[in-house]
This record gives sequence, structure tokens and C-alpha cells, in this order.
Amino acid sequence: MSSADRDVELTQQQNNFPQVFDEKEGFEANEKALSATPDGEEPNQDEIKNLRHIAENLPISAWLVAVVELCERFTYYGMSGLFQNYANLPLDGSQGRGALGLGHQGATGLTTFNQFWCYVTPIVGAIVADQYLGKYKTIVVFSIIYMIGLLILVCTSIPSSLEHGAGLGGFIVAILVIGLGTGGIKSNVAPLIADQYKRKKMAIKTVEKTGERVVIDPALTIQRIYMIFYGCINVGSLSLLATPYMERYIGFWSGYLLCLCMFALGSCVLIVGRKFYVVRPPQGSIITDAFKALWIMVVNRNMDAPKPSWQAVNGGRKARTNLPWDDHFIDELKRALVACRVFAFYPVYWVVYGQFSGNFVTQADQMEGHGVPNDLMQNFDPISIIVFIPILEMGIYPILRRFRIQFRPITRIAVGFVVASLAMMYAAIVQHLIYSAGPCYEHPGCDASLVDGQTTGNRVHIAIQTPAYVFIGLSEIFASVSGLEYAYTKAPPSMKSFVQSMYLLTNAFGSAIAEALTPAAYDPAILWMFVGLAVASFLAGIIFYITYRHLNYQEDEMNALDAEDPDTALPHEASATEDKKKEENHA
Repeated sequence: MSSADRDVELTQQQNNFPQVFDEKEGFEANEKALSATPDGEEPNQDEIKNLRHIAENLPISAWLVAVVELCERFTYYGMSGLFQNYANLPLDGSQGRGALGLGHQGATGLTTFNQFWCYVTPIVGAIVADQYLGKYKTIVVFSIIYMIGLLILVCTSIPSSLEHGAGLGGFIVAILVIGLGTGGIKSNVAPLIADQYKRKKMAIKTVEKTGERVVIDPALTIQRIYMIFYGCINVGSLSLLATPYMERYIGFWSGYLLCLCMFALGSCVLIVGRKFYVVRPPQGSIITDAFKALWIMVVNRNMDAPKPSWQAVNGGRKARTNLPWDDHFIDELKRALVACRVFAFYPVYWVVYGQFSGNFVTQADQMEGHGVPNDLMQNFDPISIIVFIPILEMGIYPILRRFRIQFRPITRIAVGFVVASLAMMYAAIVQHLIYSAGPCYEHPGCDASLVDGQTTGNRVHIAIQTPAYVFIGLSEIFASVSGLEYAYTKAPPSMKSFVQSMYLLTNAFGSAIAEALTPAAYDPAILWMFVGLAVASFLAGIIFYITYRHLNYQEDEMNALDAEDPDTALPHEASATEDKKKEENHA
């Protein structure tokens, strides 16, 4: 080939491809190629690979949902954080006024059942939302149920009710009703806040101050939404800074009444802000159809078996010709199953997490409080989360992205399990220190520790327990936040609440395991229970990573969310005609 011919060919190659030829280096990325996409348009593969990815700010409606969740969590933690003492200590007993006098095991059993119940009921809320009412209306309905339960709790915890024996019955009824209410809210509020963000595909943006071209990544925005969401949850849980003192100096009823008032405030924000929310209509019999499709998968041992196209080719004379779904629905269901499969390891984590509101509270009661209520120590968990979330979101995560280091959800979840194991190992060390100190050694609360009729605990300062809560809080940022994010991003649009409820259900399984461990919650056996949980959480984290690390490499593909018609996300005030039309179009 002549020199002239080679020059012509090189010119043609430069015109056809967004690259420049260098005779020494070969083809390499050209800056012009990375700036070829106009702002607002989807980036090409070179831009996705080479430009920095950023998250967007939250819309105002997302902040309103976050405030509602803050108020609900203020109520839940401020109330349930008192349950261990309320059920454990007798009326006018030591370390607070007490109430039901069920003892350590009885109190741990009831508080663990409360956790279990609160994470089973989200299934009910998910079915009601996805099939009948939609997320917003479901949250309103279950908020009313929640408030009824709070009223029962307040009324049966006043001193006159306790003296007349209404405490135990009222407490059981209250936790059943409140658990139903919180379950209906929990399965819907997490997907509702992410629904407020409408972008589904990556886009190019030029930063005004620096002129840098970046990629707006919806997956990173969803991650930011759930980081802020979880931060609001833990700001709300700081109610435990107030309610333990109200318990000690006024009575349990006062703490419960404060929680009721805060929940009423959150309900007002929910109702007043209804015009701002982006609300998706319910999708009919989507959940029952999903279970029918799953049954067909099991019977045929093939995940594609429920597809009408598969039935037409492979069904033969037994082919199902009247299936109420199309092939796309089955593809969505398979995508949801990926998330549910990842959640299988979470019960181990939740057993560890549940210790901070149960056995950790009792452990604090076994040490010298120096005027600090034993159930006040729980606040170091949300405080650590509130401190670490900004550090990670505004410091560590952007630095990792700038250096093109990907900290994918599967990796974050595995790290969360390992950090949780450190919390349990530290708790075991603290328990050993308690048993090594007088005056009661392996039998804390013995008569030798009584001062003016109250137990003072063994000679170990209560503050030494702090790192255990810090480890638990840090583990939540990695494991729990990433779980919320995974449940939303991997769920198809029609099953957001249902997949979220499946994630929450793993907490119920964890509570069931913790309930089975209740017989071991006595001195001195509880030390070895802490050690066992530390080993179990560490091994679960390692096995989880080995099992699912391949999903890290499929993350971008799975996060290519469906290109939904923006009209399927309607303001709450849309007309009934528009709702009906869009539901028909979706079907």
C-alpha cells in the first residue's frame, strides 16, 4: 500500500471513530470523544468508563418523606427502647420505676417477639400497597392503626392501670397493634422515598464551576437517598436521649406519650404534603400473580417456564394459554429473585443487630451507671451512624470514585457483617470484665451490690460499653443501608414494596433465631452466646462475599432500570381518569 493510500485510510478511520491515531501509541481515547455527548443526553461507553460519576440532590418531596420516617422512627425507638426495662423490672424496682416484673428472660422474650412481629407485618403492608391502595394511601391507613396501638400503650402504662393489673395485657395488645402499623409503614416508606427520584438512565452534565464533564448516575443517587434516609432514621432514634430520663423521673407513660405526640406530628406532615409526592398507582393482582409464576417455576424446574412464549413451545398439551402476564413480567420477577437470594444471609446479621436493644441494655444494668440510665447507652448506635454517614457520603465514597475504586453493594454488605462480628466480640470482652469484677462477679445484681435498696452493678464503668454500639452503627451503614438500596434497585417497578417486605422479613427470621437463643440469655452463659454470634457473623460475611461477589460485576447491567414512561409516576392529586388510564397502559 502506497503512502498516499495509507494517509487516506487513516483519515477515513479518524472520521468514522471518535478516536485519534498516534503512530507510537496506537488508538487512544481522545478528549473530544469524551465531550461529544451534549449535556442531558445518555453517555457513550467511553464516557461511562472514563468520566467521574456523581449523584444528584434529593427533590423536596423526598425530604418530606424523610421527615415522616424521622418522626415514625422517633416514636418506634423511643418507645421500644424502654420495653426491656418495662417488662423486666417490677413496679418501683431498681434502675427505674419498672412495671411488669417478668425478669430478664421474660423481658428478652417479649422484646424479641416485638422485633419479630414488626418485621413480619411488612408483607401485609406490601400486598395492600402493590395490589390495592398504593404506597401513600397504605401508609396513611397503617398510621391510624399505629396511633391506636400507641394510645393503648399510654393508657395501660399509667400508674393506676399498672396497679390494677392492666399492664401486661395492655402491653401485649399494644405491641400487636403497633407492630401491624409499623409493618404497613416500613414496607412502603423506603420505596416511596426513592420513587420521588425520577431519573432512570445516566446522563452527561458539565460542572459549572470547574467545567468538568461528569456522568449523573441514578444508582449513586439512590445510594445517597438511602444514606440520607437512614440518617433521618437515626436522628429520630435519638429519642432515646429523652425517654429513659422520662421513664426514670416521671414514669414509662410519659415517654410513651411523647412518642405518640411525635408520631401525630409526622402524620400531619404526611397528609399536608400529599400534593408534593410522586405516587405510583397500585398494579392489581401483581403479588398473587408473582406467587403463581413462582409455583410454575418450581413445578417445571425452569425459571422461564411461566413465560407464555415458553409454554407455547414446551408446554405441549398441558400448555397454559390463559396466563395473566407476559414474558416481560417474568423477566422482572427473575430480577426480583436476585435481590431475595442475596437477602438469605441477613438473618444472621439481624440476630447480632437485635442485641443492642435487648441484651446490651441488660449488660449495661450490670455495670456502675454513675447516674446514666442503662437504656440510654443505646444512643451511641444512632450517634455513630449520624457521625459516619457524612464522613462516608461526602468524604470516603467520593474519594474512592475519583480513584475509580468501586465499592459495590455486595462488598459493602460483606464488610457490614464483619464489622458486626467485631461488635459482638467486644461485647463478649465487656461481659468477661463484668464477671471478673466485684462485688457479684458472675452473678450481677446480687445482694452484695445493693445500696439504699438499689443494685449498683459490678465495678465496671458503664461507658466501657460504648465501642460495641459504635461497631453496630458502622455495620448498619454498610449492611442495612446497602440492603435497602439493593431491595429498591433490583426490584421491578411493580413490586417495589413487596421486595422491600422480603428484605424486612429477614429481620423477622433473625428475631426468631434470637428468640430461640433466649434460654441462653442468663449469667454467665450469655458471654459464650456473644462469642458464638461474633463467629457466626464473621463467617457469614466471608461466605456471603464468596457466594455473591460475581454480582458486583453485573451491578451496572442490573441497575439499568426500566425506561418507564414518566407519566406512570403521578402526583397524588391526579384525576381518577388518568389513574385508570395509566393502570391500563401498564397492564
